[in-house]
Amino acid sequence: MAKIKTIPTFDDVLSTLGGEKFDVSPATEGANRTGGAYRISRDGCAAEIARSTEKDAPVRLLTNPGWVLGGEIARLVDRGYQKFFKTSRLEVPATADQLHALHSFREQMKEAAGAIVLYNQALGSTSDSYQYDRLRGK
Repeated sequence: MAKIKTIPTFDDVLSTLGGEKFDVSPATEGANRTGGAYRISRDGCAAEIARSTEKDAPVRLLTNPGWVLGGEIARLVDRGYQKFFKTSRLEVPATADQLHALHSFREQMKEAAGAIVLYNQALGSTSDSYQYDRLRGK
């Protein structure tokens, strides 16, 4: 018999994340592009979420999960030979511990939201941008 997947409400997702020792707080003024946005953080990683208007997805991701640098959520950039965390002002090489923490953060956040976990994303850290120097300008 097929299992019926129950979709949690946005408030259920926030309480689940809070129960799993995530810091849940209203998004800061500069990042608050949507009313009722929340910043979810733990172990140096953070993401911003808001209530979704779709009935089968309670959470809308405003900012992809990333490492926090200088109070800003950094994007993960893959340059082929190294992964970097990049903000509007700063770019630093990513360490193995940071990537492990980010992967764990993403997985636990998706699990709490009841989101679908894709195979390629479950294998490891996926980058927000891929910038290989041999492909630049082509």
